[in-house]
Amino acid sequence: MGEDQAELLLRLAREDELAARSPVPIEAVADSILGFHCQQAVEKALKAALAAHEVDVPRTHDLEGLLRRCRRTGIEIPERLQGVERLAPYGVQMRYGAIRSTTLDREQALGWASAAVEWAGERTRTRDRQDLWRSRSQPDRADR
Repeated sequence: MGEDQAELLLRLAREDELAARSPVPIEAVADSILGFHCQQAVEKALKAALAAHEVDVPRTHDLEGLLRRCRRTGIEIPERLQGVERLAPYGVQMRYGAIRSTTLDREQALGWASAAVEWAGERTRTRDRQDLWRSRSQPDRADR
């Protein structure tokens, strides 16, 4: 069986987080590139959490909209992600030169990326445990 949507999005979020933490000296990487990978890690982590809760995942780069969707569906956003929507401009506009960056707080951006990926991983593992519990608590149809 292949990856489900939550697992795929979580794997992609981890890849963006790793790209943001690449071994290249961080000073040599433009804020727009680092910000883009941090934004993408957060975006994909939020989408992984939605998918893990069987909520439709919209095709959007809108972090604020994804955060609202999570909250509306009862997915609690951890305190350590407060302010993460400040990465939103790095998703599209800065990446393609539509607007220029002021100054990216690189440590904060990397912290948000890591926190989002870790949180989404916890949400996905919780879903997997719940699925396992449900499958064990329901009688096998062959036993009927």
